[in-house]
Amino acid sequence: MGELHFDFPADGVVRVIIDNAAKRNALDAEILEGLAQELPHIDARCVIVTGAGDAFSAGYDIGDLTPEKLADVLIHPFEAAMAALDAVPVPVVAAMGGHAFGGGLELAMACDLRVCVPGARLGMPPARLGVVYSESGLRRFVDAIGSARTRELFLTARPVGAEEALAWGLVTEVAEDVEARSLALAEEIASLAPLSLRGNKRVLQALIPPLDEALAAELEALRREAFQSEDFAEGVRSFIEKRPPRWQGR
Repeated sequence: MGELHFDFPADGVVRVIIDNAAKRNALDAEILEGLAQELPHIDARCVIVTGAGDAFSAGYDIGDLTPEKLADVLIHPFEAAMAALDAVPVPVVAAMGGHAFGGGLELAMACDLRVCVPGARLGMPPARLGVVYSESGLRRFVDAIGSARTRELFLTARPVGAEEALAWGLVTEVAEDVEARSLALAEEIASLAPLSLRGNKRVLQALIPPLDEALAAELEALRREAFQSEDFAEGVRSFIEKRPPRWQGR
């Protein structure tokens, strides 16, 4: 079971630490619910999100979940956690001291800035599990790295290294000492005009228009259909059993 820890490493800075080190900081229900509950109450001028140990986050903790329970986690607690992170009114820095995959990488993409250690690998493996990703999740990647790179990331399921991620825009900096660099960056941000930071962040968010209701409903139905497919169940089983999946296309 994972935990969230909070500390206050500098004036005006709150650091949120995802601690599930035994599972490379995989996002379980406790962590996701904690983010949804605690992020709205943070009082800071800048927030750092990081992982304990030498990983940022391996993504969803699917090891002990049936396909049915996993589908519920992917739709409900995870989206609530991402919505809470989106709603943080001040700049958020992801301090990525290691690998980030799947939902862990989306968590980083929901932050405004991302500092990454040179040896990290970043990837999106939904195609290896039979998952149709959420519109809001894909939108984060298109906003940061454009449509072409998002297609490459999601349609090949190929992880990229830190320097390639920097060239793409998946991360904004690569630093040997991620903890020190992310803290220096957060302190720099926290020293700036608060109303300007909050206002500019809100305007930037508003520049990405939402989908109309009909299209949003169509995309959500497509996603739910994938969760109910035999391929999704096979993708989860093969991941847990550490074997190649046997896709059936249904």
